[in-house]
Amino acid sequence: MSREHETATQTNPVVAVERTTEHEVSWGFMQWLCSGAQFADAQQTFGYVEILPGRKNPRHLHPNSDEVLYLLDGELDHRIDDQVFHLEAGMAIHIPQGAEHDARNTGATVARMVVAYPTADRQAVMCEAGEE
Repeated sequence: MSREHETATQTNPVVAVERTTEHEVSWGFMQWLCSGAQFADAQQTFGYVEILPGRKNPRHLHPNSDEVLYLLDGELDHRIDDQVFHLEAGMAIHIPQGAEHDARNTGATVARMVVAYPTADRQAVMCEAGEE
């Protein structure tokens, strides 16, 4: 189970997406913009994610919260348990707490999205190998 850093480190409430290797993963890019690890008074986790064309993130689940994903650009096939849902830019999907899920970029461009969780301590359990 992964946990965010234990100590909140930011006092400035403004956060920007930073193109650093620290946020790169083998399938794309992931940066948390708000979480308990960043802000001591945070009550949610919010992030920006990119999945490269033809790639997917590892199958995983969140034991302590549901997730909402909003697709800004691109196309995704998002699998929740045994169902696959096709998303295009402008669509959102709700992933229930504890549901195994992953997303595959089925388009020719980078899939860009924001993700939100109703907890400052978003937890993830990996169901297959890979970087979260």
